[in-house]
Amino acid sequence: MSRPEYTVSWAGHTLQFGAKTRIMGIINITPDSFSDGGKFFACNDAVAHAVRLVEDGADILDIGGESTRPFSEPVSPNDELKRVIPVIEKLAGTINVPVSIDTTKAVVAKQALKAGASIINDISAMRRDRDMADVAAEYSVPVIMMHMQGTPQTMQVSPIYNNLTGEIKTFFKDSIESAVKKGVLRSRIIIDPGIGFGKTLQHNLLIIKNLSDFDSLESPILIGLSRKSFLQKLLKDDLKQEPEHDMSLIESGSQAAVAAAALNGAHIVRVHDAAAARRTLKIIDAINQAG
Repeated sequence: MSRPEYTVSWAGHTLQFGAKTRIMGIINITPDSFSDGGKFFACNDAVAHAVRLVEDGADILDIGGESTRPFSEPVSPNDELKRVIPVIEKLAGTINVPVSIDTTKAVVAKQALKAGASIINDISAMRRDRDMADVAAEYSVPVIMMHMQGTPQTMQVSPIYNNLTGEIKTFFKDSIESAVKKGVLRSRIIIDPGIGFGKTLQHNLLIIKNLSDFDSLESPILIGLSRKSFLQKLLKDDLKQEPEHDMSLIESGSQAAVAAAALNGAHIVRVHDAAAARRTLKIIDAINQAG
């Protein structure tokens, strides 16, 4: 299907969305993230991984210092800053793609932007820290706003919706209006429906299937599917509790979900394996552009 096309330009960066699905590479600088906790906790390991993601095809790097897996506990701003700032500083000027700071804290976002990041990715849609919109407006950077029912500590405790896409769209309309009132440029807002964040397995599948329902919001759509627990639930009969086998299987499931999301209207996919996503999307984008 054809996707609405958008161009987002800021601070020396321009990203065009629509004809080509963009890849956001994940760098978790945490000891407890869902799929790769601790693997890139050391600064040099994280930097090396970031460079590899760009070489593999990532259009954006997303750096986070706090796990948002279900039931995870928050970390202090100081701990988060100690994790992410050295990595961002080392990457600044050495890579040619924009760096996104994955945080809900305005103080972390501001220091990350000063260090060289140029996108804010806030899973709370700038609602948890009321100063976040002020930081985004001050630095005039793109903002990714995600939908989440509850918090990481409570989001997977029996999430219920009367009208799944309708409620998420209303959330985004309100969040976008609030952000614009505080000075965030409407043309630099990206939305993320929040797969796995206060959603059941069925909710996740319906969001992926009906992504085009969000086109009316007139914003690029980002979706994070990579290695999410709903994939493990779908593949549970094939899992063998062998780490190497199971991770390979879950990555295969991730690429199937990436393909479905791109076919159904996602402009950006947030992934752990940029090389695999690049290969998947090369085919999917060709299908989307056929005819």
